[in-house]
Amino acid sequence: MARAGGYPEPVERLIEHLQRMPGIGRRTAARLAFHLLKASKEEAAELADAILDVSREICCCDICWQMTDVQPCRICNDPGRDASCLLVVEQPRDLMGIEATGIHQGVYHVLTGRLDPLGGVGVDDLTIDALMKRVDDSACNPRGVPVSEVILGLSPTLEGDTTAHHLTDLLRSHSVKITRLARGLPTGASLEFATPAMLADALLGRSGDSESAD
Repeated sequence: MARAGGYPEPVERLIEHLQRMPGIGRRTAARLAFHLLKASKEEAAELADAILDVSREICCCDICWQMTDVQPCRICNDPGRDASCLLVVEQPRDLMGIEATGIHQGVYHVLTGRLDPLGGVGVDDLTIDALMKRVDDSACNPRGVPVSEVILGLSPTLEGDTTAHHLTDLLRSHSVKITRLARGLPTGASLEFATPAMLADALLGRSGDSESAD
């Protein structure tokens, strides 16, 4: 039944669920809800099935923490990738953006976020321990290949820089080359909004940490 002066309860419930999504306010949620109301029952069922399939079938790769439907993920399992070169990113969407450039032929590690003390995101909330295990023990890396280079592909924001500095401090005592994406990326911008060309330039022009171990 409808609330007094409001939408019917099922519509209101749909709007509330859509509104929980990142970047979706109530007005946008209402527009999406009305768009779905116009869809056929078959289209609505297909959307519901797609959402359920993602929930049931998609998980994190046991090695790199990328979204996958197989273990390990297809990138980690690809013998043509250089498993000694490990590119660290914040989110799976950053990985996909870099993959679109076709430049990076190594493997990845997804932190699932970035350090943000004010936002309540600390070291234990990220996959930093799993990253260090890959660097420390080649058995934790694809095909048992030792890591020789770690590329810090983090967004050039305050939080991204804080995360990069923390990782650099951890990696300095290891015999790995540490590099960062070149500052062809706009300072303060999120990596997910960079174009493939910008990402390609950043990868090709990445710089090393002068204090890292050789």
